Amino acid sequence: MDTVILLTLTGLGLAALYFLVASGLSLVFGLADVLNFAHGLFLGVGAYGTWWAAGNLPGAGSDGFGFVVAVAFGVAAGTLVAVLVELVLIRPLYSRTIEQVLVTVGLSLAGVALLQATWGADARPFPRPEWTRQVTSILGAQVPNGGLLLIVAASLVLGAILAFLRWTRYGLIIRAGVENREMVTALGIDVRKAFTLVFAIGGAAAALAGALGSVYFGTVSPQQGGSLLIFAFIVVVIGGMGSVVGSAYAAVAVGLLQQFVNYYGTSGLGDICVVALLAVVLLLRPQGIAGKVATA
Repeated sequence: MDTVILLTLTGLGLAALYFLVASGLSLVFGLADVLNFAHGLFLGVGAYGTWWAAGNLPGAGSDGFGFVVAVAFGVAAGTLVAVLVELVLIRPLYSRTIEQVLVTVGLSLAGVALLQATWGADARPFPRPEWTRQVTSILGAQVPNGGLLLIVAASLVLGAILAFLRWTRYGLIIRAGVENREMVTALGIDVRKAFTLVFAIGGAAAALAGALGSVYFGTVSPQQGGSLLIFAFIVVVIGGMGSVVGSAYAAVAVGLLQQFVNYYGTSGLGDICVVALLAVVLLLRPQGIAGKVATA
């Protein structure tokens, strides 16, 4: 029983990490119809920004309020990069899907190369707060605090995004734009401002995933964003393109499946099962578990 509880909570921690990355991807595709393969760059910037700030920024550190300052710096850096990418590279390419893919894939590769050139290709120890290295006893299971931190953070982000979409003016514009972008534009609303805002939100969530994911793994590396991006895309597709709630459901399914199968099966079998789950969803429900059926 202790093992099941431990696997469930660690699986939910992994799911929370996937959701933080996937939520921004889902919003960006749902509104702007952009498959942003450079999303992992925002995660890398957030991770390395937090890592750098913890050791160099006055007032920042690896414990207490100093760690909050370091994470805030990393999130701000990831958000700024996301906004710049949208304004400079993506905005001129709306409605040009092939060029978007080429530019974002190229930017992703260039971002990894830049991080390697600046800080090296090897993984570096991440300055984690002392309490995140400890465990908490839950129903007899010793659960790592780093995973619990991810669960809390993802829950707060999900609640904040849903509240923003439901109760703010720009949230209403984004929801309307996801349903019918042409109608919103016809009403005289500048949807492109919402595009930039969505990229900023997605960049912030990805940067937070980079910082807290590095706490979870204990290291930071240039390739970290790319590996997590693969599973984030799987989560977005299973959940339904453009559905944040669907991404949350899918992240839980993927995280738990991966954790349980890897433990009770052979190492790596969980990843294969996740891909199999993706194939089943695409065959039986191509629009995803929370997506809408396309109508003519």
